[in-house]
Amino acid sequence: MVKIDPTSVAFDIDGVVADTMSLFIDIARDEFNLKNILYEQITSYSLEECLDINKEIMASIVKKLLDGNYSATLQPIKGAPKVLSRLCRKYGSVLFVTARPYPGPIKKWILENLSLGQPLIEIVTTGSFDAKAEILKDRNISYFVEDRLETCFTLKEAGITPILFKQPWNRQNNRFVEVGSWNELESLIAF
Repeated sequence: MVKIDPTSVAFDIDGVVADTMSLFIDIARDEFNLKNILYEQITSYSLEECLDINKEIMASIVKKLLDGNYSATLQPIKGAPKVLSRLCRKYGSVLFVTARPYPGPIKKWILENLSLGQPLIEIVTTGSFDAKAEILKDRNISYFVEDRLETCFTLKEAGITPILFKQPWNRQNNRFVEVGSWNELESLIAF
């Protein structure tokens, strides 16, 4: 079993730290009256492949999500605040690398929900899933916790060990180390 160097690990945000897909469902239900979407139906990271939603409505939901323009509450994935706080206390800082095109309200959300101080976090927005590997290599990151299976293949090719955070949209066969919870992830970190 892999033991993750706590000074050489970074994290994706959506689907790993933030329960963004539940928020997507909440926005769809509350603001667009789409009541029949279930979390388990999201079997692809490309939502248009698994959800029968008008493209314009889907784009509106995603825009609201990225801009923070919604009334629902974005929740952290269970256990994330505890483990990330522990990392900050013991090792000084945490790096988040996200394919979001801009930070929007996610930095404020992380500061508020994870109880991490401003100097203890760094958020890099890449605007592209494929751009993550270069950022991680530049920062000497060896391990990256990710929920998008396709990104894990790109990271592996770049020499970065992906840790796949299990979600309904990444259940295809793979050979990556997988975790189903932050408790499982914490047990892999060499604190």
